[in-house]
Amino acid sequence: MAITTTKSAFRKGLADAAPFVLVIIPFSSLFGILATEAGLSVFETLAFSVVVIAGAAQFTALQLMQEHAPTAIVLASALAVNLRMAMYSASLTPYIGAAPLWQRAFAAYLTVDQSYVCSMAQYEKEPDMTIPQRMSYFFGCVTPIVPLWYLFTLVGAVLGTQIPDSWALDFALPITFLAMIAPMFRTPAHVVAALVASVAALATAAVPYSLGLILAGLAGMIAGAQTEVWQVRRAERTAG
Repeated sequence: MAITTTKSAFRKGLADAAPFVLVIIPFSSLFGILATEAGLSVFETLAFSVVVIAGAAQFTALQLMQEHAPTAIVLASALAVNLRMAMYSASLTPYIGAAPLWQRAFAAYLTVDQSYVCSMAQYEKEPDMTIPQRMSYFFGCVTPIVPLWYLFTLVGAVLGTQIPDSWALDFALPITFLAMIAPMFRTPAHVVAALVASVAALATAAVPYSLGLILAGLAGMIAGAQTEVWQVRRAERTAG
């Protein structure tokens, strides 16, 4: 059913993002547990999630802090992991760039993997949506995600070691990213980038301070971009 009002757009966003709740709860709880085990207070743990609001970067920074990595390495690694948000923002701009400044500022803070994936899929599916409808959809997507991220970070921090290891909450991290990236493998460039990054991450696993992740990400981006260049050249030769 096509979106016709801002209210229907909000409800659609809410419904589309709702399945991510199944992984956000254990994901954020696990961060709360690990952060307090690493020595952060409950307040510091919650503040970490509220200020940074980026799961992968938070886990990366936390791991490096536990390894007593230099502060510069912690910041650089977390920033590198979170550079994808800059790409998210760039690709969202054609769709919501004309929204009021306060809405764009709020959306910038709330741009997370789930809101980006759902929003881009919807905007491409219905390109005739108005700016208010697009913003309503976006805010609908984050409504079931962000509050639960805060809440269960707090729950994990408060409960700490009381949660048994048998619950295996760490399954949430890979499942979350698999659920998000699988539908995005729409071109050979996407597939090549993912494969190269995966292989490079395994090959550089022994690099200190998890810097192999940065190298793997760069390798994946270079491979994906080069694949797109080859595809364009091939199409030009075929057309010629």
